[in-house]
Amino acid sequence: MFTVILYQPEIPPNTGNIIRLCANTGCRLNLIEPLGFHWDHRALARAGLDYHDFAEVKRYQSWRDWKTKNQRSRLFAFTTKGAKRFDQIAFEEGDAFLFGPETRGLPPEILSEFPEDRLLRIPMRRNSRSLNLSNSVAVAIYEAWRQKDFHEGG
Repeated sequence: MFTVILYQPEIPPNTGNIIRLCANTGCRLNLIEPLGFHWDHRALARAGLDYHDFAEVKRYQSWRDWKTKNQRSRLFAFTTKGAKRFDQIAFEEGDAFLFGPETRGLPPEILSEFPEDRLLRIPMRRNSRSLNLSNSVAVAIYEAWRQKDFHEGG
């Protein structure tokens, strides 16, 4: 299936919702520290309900740590600064999707590591700032999974 990577997520309910999303779609979830909350935060548990046991979640100490342990040729960064719309990509099983923290998005030094065609944006109305993180992840995962005819790959 796919891997969702959250770079320094800040809001526990968003991460909890994404845990639930990953459990229900078969996606892996990677969290890049530091997290903006304690892992045992009540809001995280409430949003993820009892899905934590059904989701594959790994934590990494840094972006460098993640890159060292995960050599991927198909890594996409979702950003409002992306030139390419996310629905213009033919996704492949095994693709990984990177999302930035809720209040600031991915930092320029990480965005600069990506070729332009791997910087993806989700269309919004003009003058809109951004979508909620868990909504953005859901939009991306369901488009990629739809392209695979909702095949339940592992």
